[in-house]
Amino acid sequence: MAPTPLDEFMFDLRGYLVIPGALSTDGVHRLNSAFERIPAIERSDWVGNSQRRDYGAFTGFELHNCIEFDAAFHELIDHPSWIDHALHFAGEKDTYVHGLFIDECIASTRRSGGHHPVHSGGYQAAVRNQYRHEHGAFRCGQMNVIVALTDINDGDGPTMIVPGSHKSNLPHPLTGDYLAGDRMDDLPGAVPVHMRAGDALLFVDSLMHGGASRTNTDGERRVVILRYGPSWGRSRFGYTYSDQLLDQLTPAQRQILQPIPPMKPGDPVS
Repeated sequence: MAPTPLDEFMFDLRGYLVIPGALSTDGVHRLNSAFERIPAIERSDWVGNSQRRDYGAFTGFELHNCIEFDAAFHELIDHPSWIDHALHFAGEKDTYVHGLFIDECIASTRRSGGHHPVHSGGYQAAVRNQYRHEHGAFRCGQMNVIVALTDINDGDGPTMIVPGSHKSNLPHPLTGDYLAGDRMDDLPGAVPVHMRAGDALLFVDSLMHGGASRTNTDGERRVVILRYGPSWGRSRFGYTYSDQLLDQLTPAQRQILQPIPPMKPGDPVS
């Protein structure tokens, strides 16, 4: 479903959109079942072609390259609830590099006490995650999709954002120290994004964001994070997709994971 003019206006104004009920109940169940199959592994350990790579001791369990782990994740690659939005905002539409690439795909679990410090923002943003809208076209370096697999309300560690900060020309004076794990719960201007299981949060990566402290002691916060960028991008950490995975996908899905197939001696020029 293509973004509406209102979607475009709100994305430009705030830097984010929420798509309620992006996943079906069955889709949420399949992904939660896949989470249950993730083994207990230590940071840096691999399971197949996926690796646990928590961003910090405070961010919780994070399985990178999770598309490789279980077929339940495959439908997220080009899910109809958001793929047209990703292409519209980050896919370099109507250019010779038209198309998408998934930079990162992460299965994230966070329990009591976990959080994610504030980061990004338009001030001195890297080209990789910058926000641009020029000549009537969106040219975002990266658009993130956070898919909720559990209800996320106050106390559950909701994602927090600073609306409009993707276009900020000044640094936030109270952002704290990301590496030290400073919390963003009381950061001026930051608001929580509450979600129901199956909802999807879409935002440009230059929007200041992070995760509120999870204070609830029961259950856990489960999300899948997908970061879409233009077709010429590459994986942030160097993860690659296996031939076994690519052979299981539809041509459209494979095109997103491998928009530029490797060129080898003897290959014809297309």
